[in-house]
Amino acid sequence: MVSPIVTIVGGSGFVGRHTIKRFADAGWRVNVLCRDTVAAEFLKTAGTVGQVVLQYADITRPETLEGKFAGSQVVVNLVSILYQSGRQKFDSINVKGAKLIAEHAKKAGAKRLIHISALSPSADAKYGKTKAEGEEAVKAAFPGATILRPSLIIGPEDGFFQRFGRMSLKSPALPVIAGGNTKFQPVLVEDVAKAIITTATDVHTAGKTYELAGPKTYSMKELLKLMFSVTGRKKRLVNIPAPIASLMGFVCELLPLSPMITRDQVRLLKSDNVASAGSLQLQDLGITPTDIETALPSLLERFNKR
Repeated sequence: MVSPIVTIVGGSGFVGRHTIKRFADAGWRVNVLCRDTVAAEFLKTAGTVGQVVLQYADITRPETLEGKFAGSQVVVNLVSILYQSGRQKFDSINVKGAKLIAEHAKKAGAKRLIHISALSPSADAKYGKTKAEGEEAVKAAFPGATILRPSLIIGPEDGFFQRFGRMSLKSPALPVIAGGNTKFQPVLVEDVAKAIITTATDVHTAGKTYELAGPKTYSMKELLKLMFSVTGRKKRLVNIPAPIASLMGFVCELLPLSPMITRDQVRLLKSDNVASAGSLQLQDLGITPTDIETALPSLLERFNKR
């Protein structure tokens, strides 16, 4: 029996490495499209020899996508950016790029398309606005696409606890913006990976949208205090008013470095990142969301006070 093929676009990122492992363990042949195939070589260890194949593609260069989806039963779009730089603009990635992937999946005859979006995007932020526009573009190009909207994703390589954990090793205080009152429903990356492969293999999820959230709601301030309780470090939280944070974001955007914060991220924090009432969620996929507090001791161990 020939193994089915899944093409994962943007598979070298945080969510991608966990998703690839899950597909490989299930016996799929995994075709990974990414911009840096050399840096992504480690992904090949997720499967047996030849099971995970890397191919160069850049969704801001449409010609690099030609022929890369051939034979795929399932296509997963994981491409995402947290800030804009060079050709990597929100519109080119979240809207035009998402549409291109959907069109190529359709052209290749893929039966399923899983598109990763974002939970509760703020209309005030360009990131959120283009995520919403991208969903519409994907559904127009591939009507049976399944949309997954995760909240804050937590895991070994996440951009929240790992980032603030590193900061806690050197700084006596950590910043919170606008009082740190923005609400989140953090979801473990393994639960997101489960949702991806479940929707990829269940035809009843076609054309539906699922909001992927954990079982508990926390404010940003509560999440940092939870981190301190796990690591045993006593740190102050310093409030940065939104206008000052926006000014800091403007300055960071001018520097030739990865910005600590952007004005768009400050706008995102105006809206809570929680699942909406009545939405389809992890439980509707037969997945019991994991309480992040059970995972944090191992995820934060390297930041523990010695």
